[in-house]
Amino acid sequence: MTDKTALTPKTQTTPPATFSHGVRKGNILQVAGQVGFLPAEEGRPPTPAGPTLREQTLQTLANVKAILEEGGSGWDDAMMIRVYLTDTGHFAEMNEIYNQYFEEQGLTAPPAARTTVYVGLPAGLLVEIDVLAVLG
Repeated sequence: MTDKTALTPKTQTTPPATFSHGVRKGNILQVAGQVGFLPAEEGRPPTPAGPTLREQTLQTLANVKAILEEGGSGWDDAMMIRVYLTDTGHFAEMNEIYNQYFEEQGLTAPPAARTTVYVGLPAGLLVEIDVLAVLG
């Protein structure tokens, strides 16, 4: 049996409830839903990267990537990416940001993905992303 390892990079804020930013068991790594908070700083509350979808999305992707790397993984191991937006009007802009980001990452094969609208994010947050990765 393979041990389950909780992943919380030092750059991430402490989760608001009892969960990990990511969990790895064997060659499976699940990244919990991440938002566009800037890297954690002692004494500073979680702070969004900015008010725009672009700023928050790029920071969210950086946060997801940090957890993937903490678990010994990377974007090429991503099998499924789920994007949650708070506004249907953001779909086109999200697709543009997403396509440009992953083109810059040089993925060998894009993962499956889905985008949905979710209105339950804390005030001011526009996007949340989670990822399922299979290593090796």
